Amino acid sequence: MCIFNFHQFLTAKNLGPRQDSLETFIVHVEAKPDALDSWYNLFLSASSVASSQPHILYRYRNVISGFAAKLSANDVKVMQQIPGFVSARPERVYPLHTTHSPDFLGLIQNSGFWNSSRYGKGIIIGLLDSGISPGHPSFSDQGMMPPPGKWKGTCEFNSGACNNKLIGARYFGTENGTPSDEEGHGTHTAATVAGNFVRGANLFGNANGTAVGMAPLAHLAMYKVCGLQNCLESDIIAGMDAAINDGVDVLSISLGGQSSPFYDDTIAVGAYRAMEKGIFVSCSAGNSGPSDHTLSNEAPWILTVGASTLDRKIRATVALGNNQELDGESAFQPKDFPSTKKFELIFPGGNNDDAARFCSADALTEDVRGKIVLCELGGSTSRVEQGEAVKNAGGVAMILMNQNDLGYTTLAEAHVLPATHISYADGLKVKAYLNSTSKPTATIVFKGTIIGDDRAPVVAGFSSRGPSQASPGILKPDIIGPGVNILAAWPVSVENKTNTESTFNIISGTSMSCPHLSGIAALLKSSHPDWSPAAIKSAIMTTADEVNHRGNPVEDERLLPANVFATGSGHVNTSRANNPGLVYDIEPNEYISYLCGLNYTNQQVGIILQRQVDCSKESRILEPELNYPSFSIVLGSTPQTYTRTVTNVGEPNSTYDVEIISLAGVTINVKPTKLSFLNVGQKLSYNVTFTQSTSGTKTDFAQGFIKWNSSKHSARSPIAVVFG
Repeated sequence: MCIFNFHQFLTAKNLGPRQDSLETFIVHVEAKPDALDSWYNLFLSASSVASSQPHILYRYRNVISGFAAKLSANDVKVMQQIPGFVSARPERVYPLHTTHSPDFLGLIQNSGFWNSSRYGKGIIIGLLDSGISPGHPSFSDQGMMPPPGKWKGTCEFNSGACNNKLIGARYFGTENGTPSDEEGHGTHTAATVAGNFVRGANLFGNANGTAVGMAPLAHLAMYKVCGLQNCLESDIIAGMDAAINDGVDVLSISLGGQSSPFYDDTIAVGAYRAMEKGIFVSCSAGNSGPSDHTLSNEAPWILTVGASTLDRKIRATVALGNNQELDGESAFQPKDFPSTKKFELIFPGGNNDDAARFCSADALTEDVRGKIVLCELGGSTSRVEQGEAVKNAGGVAMILMNQNDLGYTTLAEAHVLPATHISYADGLKVKAYLNSTSKPTATIVFKGTIIGDDRAPVVAGFSSRGPSQASPGILKPDIIGPGVNILAAWPVSVENKTNTESTFNIISGTSMSCPHLSGIAALLKSSHPDWSPAAIKSAIMTTADEVNHRGNPVEDERLLPANVFATGSGHVNTSRANNPGLVYDIEPNEYISYLCGLNYTNQQVGIILQRQVDCSKESRILEPELNYPSFSIVLGSTPQTYTRTVTNVGEPNSTYDVEIISLAGVTINVKPTKLSFLNVGQKLSYNVTFTQSTSGTKTDFAQGFIKWNSSKHSARSPIAVVFG
């Protein structure tokens, strides 16, 4: 069924004196299989809403049983008296959270995983984002087949904008009234997930190469649910509702709010409905790292994606007057900057003035004119805006240093003046030099694109971390993927070029890592059309890399070994994910026992399932008992045993032996220690018992893994133990 999108937003004229008291509410009512319009109208007509022009915004069909409407608090009180009413609350506002990344991930044209997955041919990827720029060459339909017959979506651009690549584009909300992208975010994520091949992509000549998405022959459908920076909850539900109805295979959602119980989390509820229909849902983990407990999109039926670095640097090196050289990054690298000349170096924040140390526009004085200015990252302005402030005050260049929490995570951005972004540790070296001499000097040497950082991948400092608040017994994030300095399509030229539509930008965030994994999921769905969303997710997780290009454990922003609450299962490995050997599958109905085990009420579970549920008649399981590809447990003095079931998707007549990397303070016992499969598709189970041990040094937290190894495959499940 199609969503009824009225777009009848109220004006002062039809609201009269009640305008100030109305706001958008998300209203949940009991599910009715038929006659939804009359069912919804029962609640609307009972309140004062019916007294003037319709205030309803959306009638939902797939994601929730309910609607979004402009209501007063009094309207809600009236609705609460009607049998079948569940809940109503004001809508939330959600924030929005590549030339080299395919090579970095091992995707090589005409061979390997790309070849076996047919580049994602026939798969439809839907994005909830800020819209799209349909004329960009990344969305050319060269080499594309027409969309599958199941496709039911529409194109709300003017005639000719959509094609066999961009097969659908819709908008929700009043802003602009078109799916076009003024923000840039949606164009960038769409190109990352499934952009077609574009030669000569670069930014100011840097990161030059062929830009291409993860699944270049997949179809795209854009659901514009975001304006400038923010996304309204009612529009998000409407977009998900439409995407499910239209027939997408993968949903990529690079936005999210704060952690909430799943029944009160719009994206979690919508993702559950999508998963039930076989749609894979990938979401960004959030950009609130490196603090713990900062995740968005934690539901176990969602692939929650954190961000990591590429092995590419766009290097801009600070050369201090004492001959120290400190490497940073910048996408803007002017060739006419006199790098051999040393300029006077100044730090406006030396007097502990926050506005000055952040280089806020009104805080810089004539003192910076003609000088290189050290600024600390922070304050209310963006990094590029900090550079604008320095430029407007007469500074010749900017050195932007991290705060401690971002550590060594540096960003290559389109600055407006010569600049470099350096780590916190190197920023301290600049400050120490400033304090060591009465005449500090510096310059910036621009070295261009350098590939081969063998510490990559490194977890980005901004990437949100677990443990999950909504469900601590599920290890999140699930995976990390490229999300730092990603070059992809952009609606306009940030270089002010007017002679080309081939415009690109470099931006960072878990918003960028999410479409990388969405595209990889599309490739897996094309390669294995019979795999469920849970099987695809398991294949991605159990084959992930735990080491960097040096062969050492993946590091975090401090360049120290990252823990599982930063990496989840590890960094995605595309070729291994296509042939995992074993998968941990989960049928949709298995989540009911899990949800009841979270001690949700029948009504709360019913909101997620969109039907009535009686948890007293359902089996209840603890969170770690869900057949998930990882373990997250709180361990006291009593041993805990959990069962996992794996499905053979490798070869018949195959045998797997268990490998255990023990945790400090924990004894792990697996039975049986050998799994022998006769057939493909066969399922076998094993038990894992965790016991606190008396030997060794025990801390508050420990991590390890279980790995099942055959002659051809390895399936690894990470373990996180918090001691209770």
